[in-house]
Amino acid sequence: MARLSQLNPRKLFIRTRLHSYEKLPTVDSQSSSPIFNGPLKSWKTRLPWLERWRRPRMSLSRVIMLMLTLLFLGSMFGTALYRRHRSDDEKRKQGGSKKELYQWEHYPRLTGYWNGVRNLVPSSEWVSEQESVQSIQNNSSKKPVKSKEPPLDPIPFNPYPDYSSEAYLKEHEKVEPCYLDEEGKIGLPDVYAYPGIPQNMTAPFFGSYEELGMDPNVCFERFGRLGPYGYSYSRDEGGLELSSQSETSGVDKIWNHEKKIDYRNVQWGNAQKACYEKNKARFDKNATAESGKKKVPRHAYILRTWTGYKYSDYQILSLRAMINELALKSGGEYDVHFLIHVKDDSIPIWSSDAVYQQTIHDNLPKEFWGMATLWSEQQMRTYYPEPWPNNVDNPANAPVNSVYRSAHFALQWFGQVHPEYDFYWNWEMDLRLSGHYYEFNNRIGEWAKDQPRKGLWERSSRYYIPQLHGSWKNFTDMVQAEIFNSDEKPVWGPPQFDNTGMLEPPAEAFPNNTYAQDNYVWGVGEEADLITFNPIFDPAKTNWVFRNDITGYDTELPEPPRRSAIITVSRLSKRLVDIMHRETYHMKHHAFTEMWPPTIALHHGLKAVYAPHAIYLNHNWPLEQLDNTFNRPSLPTESVFGWGEHNQLGTTFYYNAAFSANLWRRWLGAKEAHEGGAEFEEKGSGRLCIRPILFHPVKFEKGAGEGD
Repeated sequence: MARLSQLNPRKLFIRTRLHSYEKLPTVDSQSSSPIFNGPLKSWKTRLPWLERWRRPRMSLSRVIMLMLTLLFLGSMFGTALYRRHRSDDEKRKQGGSKKELYQWEHYPRLTGYWNGVRNLVPSSEWVSEQESVQSIQNNSSKKPVKSKEPPLDPIPFNPYPDYSSEAYLKEHEKVEPCYLDEEGKIGLPDVYAYPGIPQNMTAPFFGSYEELGMDPNVCFERFGRLGPYGYSYSRDEGGLELSSQSETSGVDKIWNHEKKIDYRNVQWGNAQKACYEKNKARFDKNATAESGKKKVPRHAYILRTWTGYKYSDYQILSLRAMINELALKSGGEYDVHFLIHVKDDSIPIWSSDAVYQQTIHDNLPKEFWGMATLWSEQQMRTYYPEPWPNNVDNPANAPVNSVYRSAHFALQWFGQVHPEYDFYWNWEMDLRLSGHYYEFNNRIGEWAKDQPRKGLWERSSRYYIPQLHGSWKNFTDMVQAEIFNSDEKPVWGPPQFDNTGMLEPPAEAFPNNTYAQDNYVWGVGEEADLITFNPIFDPAKTNWVFRNDITGYDTELPEPPRRSAIITVSRLSKRLVDIMHRETYHMKHHAFTEMWPPTIALHHGLKAVYAPHAIYLNHNWPLEQLDNTFNRPSLPTESVFGWGEHNQLGTTFYYNAAFSANLWRRWLGAKEAHEGGAEFEEKGSGRLCIRPILFHPVKFEKGAGEGD
């Protein structure tokens, strides 16, 4: 007990950084705290100074005085906090709240997006905001001139082939028209665009309409784009009545041509099936072989949703547009599916058809019943069973079969259940498109088909900046020069790397010539196995958090080469989906969701393409700085697909792009961050009219009359 005389009782209450308490020596760690046990009483005789720690007796007057003092101090402290809060709130309202700005936030903010339909000019007269800024410096700018009404009239936008033309029918089977009802009385609605662009509208920084073969000379506003799907007329007429507080100049010219459709009784699943049945000869290999006509590829357009998801009226408009424009007006080229993740594994969806249907009814608007497929993580654990050996890293701290790490499992399973499709589009619920779905998806697919294999992986790892890189040929030549001057070997067929077992790549994945001998011929006319909407990068050159989440490869060997594309949105060929499935099931190979399809495409020598769709930024970046930041960071930590992803905040397409939802809601007519809204549009140049933009993410929507 001699050592006890050296103890300070206050140390009993000192918390260590390991969140445990200091313990007295000689006290059993399994017993209760010594503070409350009897031995302390006996210490009084040996440690008389403990008496000083006893609570002193206090008179009533002292207690009252102490309470008044505490009340006074508390009042002063509370008043100070309140005044500080009021002061900070006033600073925020006055824009005085200071935060450390990113480097790109110091660049001038672009405002050409807010030019509306009253500023429309033919594309031949259009000067982009970026060019206008330069012209102002040269005293030669073209400023927009507002009129009371849109100076141009809207027109139906039709991106489809002329299905009735002699040229089309010479090579393809006849396309039978489709309808919204079983009786064939309700025709399909058209979409309307303006044949011009608001003067000084901002130009995209990344990507090109012209390169993809999309019409660069039109813009879409909300009435022409969404009006035919019920946006602008009453619920009594079968619409959604969302435009009551909207700016409406020139809207009557749309309704002079388009009729209002009562959507209350439309069953999109039935309409989609009927459309395919009428046109299935177009997709049948045997039928087309007999007639000598070309088979038209079929696409599954898969919407990744889940139980409990809330479908807003604005989202329903987008879903109607997808089905009408992709599936029905194309004569059945696409089927739209809802692949619903049942988050509660205890629901017996596989043992009861009644439960299966009730789950759909509880989690999907009625008009889309008949288009849903359910799945669960428990099902994936059965379909792709454990164990999963040799995992390198698991930063998500989640099982392999979890949706977060393996959203592709359900897609692979869907591909085995539905082998009738040539392509599978993996589409997320927080995507929006201001343009026409068929034009966007079809043109991208055709463009990817035309791309040569030479330098393709390297071009697909970079953002295309037309204002800096010039034509696509110039961009191709620039990338080729960078390859030639680097120490890295370009991708040319399946790469060779040490491994202990992998499926054999398909024979057609091996090139006939060397890289140097090929004159940009190999791959032209070959359908792409993978199309992504962000660059396909090498994660080993970044500090992307999931770069090492790979499983099933020998950890005694160097990690296999891999690729990734942020955001799972993509188009995958049946060949790719089947190989992904077999590599998972037979070889127990796996990688994080956004890394798996590009990595399998790389390992098996498949054709993978990043489609350079138009991406906009909200600040006017110097182009050289933009190129250096996004395409050639000097350090892995600066990659825009890692710690440098803050550079993506001001774009219209990335997983955390804040500008994306801001611009989309402004286009719908809402006020955002105290800007825009109905009054702004009425006093200014009218509602926004923008060219086709793929927005991501849009987590919620609001329109005219809604906002802060």
